[in-house]
Amino acid sequence: MKRTHILAIAVAAAVAGIAHAAPSQLPASNPFAKPSTLPFQYPAFDKIKNDDFAPAFEEGMRQQSAEIDAIAASRAAPTFENTIVAMERSGQLLNRVSTAFYNLVGANTNDTLNALDKELAPKLAAHSDKIRLNEKLYKRIKTLYDKRASLHLDAESAYLLKRYHTDFVRAGAQLSAADKVKLKAYNGQIAALQTQFSQNVLKEANASALVVDSREELAGMSDKAIDVAAAEAKKRGLDGKFVIPVVNTTQQAPLSVLTKRATREKLLATSLARGSHGGEFDNRALVLALVKARAERAKLLGYPSHAAYMLEDQTAKTTSAVNKLLAEFAKPAVNNAKKEAADLQKVIDAEGGKFQAAAYDWNYYSDKVRAQRYAFDQNQLRPYFEYNRVLIDGVFFAATKEYGITFKERKDLPVYDPDVRVFDVFDTDGKQLAIFMHDPYARANKRGGAWMNAYVGQSTLLGTHPVIANHLNIPKPAAGEPTLLTYDEVRTMFHEFGHALHGMFSNVKYPRFSGTRVPRDYVEFPSQVNEMWMAWPEVLANYAKHYQTGAPMPKELLDKVQASAKFNEGYRTTEYLAASILDQSWHQLGADQVPTDVLGFEAKALHDAGVDFPLVPPRYRTTYFSHVFSGGYSAGYYGYLWAEKLDADTVEWFKENGGLLRKNGDRFRQMLLSRGGTMDAMDMYRGFRGRDAKIEPLLERRGLTVE
Repeated sequence: MKRTHILAIAVAAAVAGIAHAAPSQLPASNPFAKPSTLPFQYPAFDKIKNDDFAPAFEEGMRQQSAEIDAIAASRAAPTFENTIVAMERSGQLLNRVSTAFYNLVGANTNDTLNALDKELAPKLAAHSDKIRLNEKLYKRIKTLYDKRASLHLDAESAYLLKRYHTDFVRAGAQLSAADKVKLKAYNGQIAALQTQFSQNVLKEANASALVVDSREELAGMSDKAIDVAAAEAKKRGLDGKFVIPVVNTTQQAPLSVLTKRATREKLLATSLARGSHGGEFDNRALVLALVKARAERAKLLGYPSHAAYMLEDQTAKTTSAVNKLLAEFAKPAVNNAKKEAADLQKVIDAEGGKFQAAAYDWNYYSDKVRAQRYAFDQNQLRPYFEYNRVLIDGVFFAATKEYGITFKERKDLPVYDPDVRVFDVFDTDGKQLAIFMHDPYARANKRGGAWMNAYVGQSTLLGTHPVIANHLNIPKPAAGEPTLLTYDEVRTMFHEFGHALHGMFSNVKYPRFSGTRVPRDYVEFPSQVNEMWMAWPEVLANYAKHYQTGAPMPKELLDKVQASAKFNEGYRTTEYLAASILDQSWHQLGADQVPTDVLGFEAKALHDAGVDFPLVPPRYRTTYFSHVFSGGYSAGYYGYLWAEKLDADTVEWFKENGGLLRKNGDRFRQMLLSRGGTMDAMDMYRGFRGRDAKIEPLLERRGLTVE
């Protein structure tokens, strides 16, 4: 999930509106001047040019400022309609341009967009501040909030009023005039630092690829994969050499097949060094400045740390609750990882290796352990996981069985890259529900990871329907070759489509609550639930077929896959916990506690938490941890584990009630997916499950026992 990067610094509700817009000063030729005339306001990618964005942003901010000023200065007594609903309707143009811009910056950026991104960050932060720190506007909101019991609002409207009041208070509406000036400065500084961090990570991922001189150094990779590495080198002007690009996580996929230990060592070292070895992409100073600015802003707002500020508005609520969760998992996860490491060492010793296992050996030798224990390795699965079949006969098939929705690919809508696919999605009554975009392949101008975003969010107030996109980073094969996925890539496809379902099934009135606009530590819950269908027998049998022969995955191989479900969970949990602990360690610092040595602080934080196991580096090190230093997950990376507790408990519910049945999907859709952020997330969960989630299903899933 990572998921979307849509103008996080702006007022989410206020930039998602239509109607009552101030007269436009934008030329009609600008594609953002009016809503797209394509179905569901699908973006006209074929008409959007780099030069269209800046004037549209400027005009969009001007228009919304005028709209907000008119609401705040109104002489009419504040009502829910003329204040809250009017704000929900504001910012039509700004919403159109910002969603398109930030989605493209993530998926298909270029130097011009990157430069504009840096320029816009402080401007948009200031625009957001101008709205949230408007004293007259807050006074109207507070007047309504104080007499909310007498307004006789429906449940969604009442919750919207509550959320607006909370949003404004948390944004500093009650600060003194002098403190508001300080807050604005912090917000602008933070926005600029986040943008610079993000751009550094992307640029260095491209610049710091592993370069080797011979095919022999890449022994273990397929001939076709080595040919791709040669082509990449040639593209970079390195004829005769071979280039392995680095992806955003610490571990790199080729480490599982490279037989030359020296090459493995170089590749992991290249990955680990990102952002911390000097040069123009070094992020250490940025991290320290960003952590300090966030901590100082939190202090100004009355909180002991940035984490305390962020968590108050999540379902976890407190740093102590998050710390307790992470600590509960740390010891059993590391103990399991150490047992797994001992198994690796046995293989190394049996092969006559005269060395102790290192982090760069893990993937290579864990596959050997898997092969010995279960008589298969991950590469045996790939011929059965062809991309198109996984998408159509797996992901879509499961959604049709569970929810009754259907899909039809269309080729007539413009796309920003030729590999992007577009589908109409139809509801159970045959009416079109949404448009879904699928962008599968990695590109040099695409950020790492996988995520979902909404180009158009659903809202009955605005009459808008969902346009949802999933983005992956699957290595693109050579021309004419099939796209064969790893087990983890298949899981990621199902996961991200869970986010897409959350967006497509949204059935709310107000844009503020549309789709995945829920607490950060809750948003991963529905997507993680959707992962269960990837190995569900009926679904797996429908898509796991050999790409050449069409033969189904042999039962004995499937049995081995399922038997090995908990294999390497100690490693997987430990690397995730290490990253989550780094996130909390940085963001639980007070403003006067920020260190000067980034890597030294990182090492101490991991040691103090008991997860400093050298064979298992964090999934992300501080200096390339985009989720928390630029991607909207600051103090929130724990949310995957927090949400997985709900997920594991929900999977138990599905199993108890018959699994992949329409009645189960309909209940999950009605009680959770369709409601967006219209009520307290945990109340929503309790309504569905009938109780709070239990932790035992999660411990059992991960093969962990708390000692």
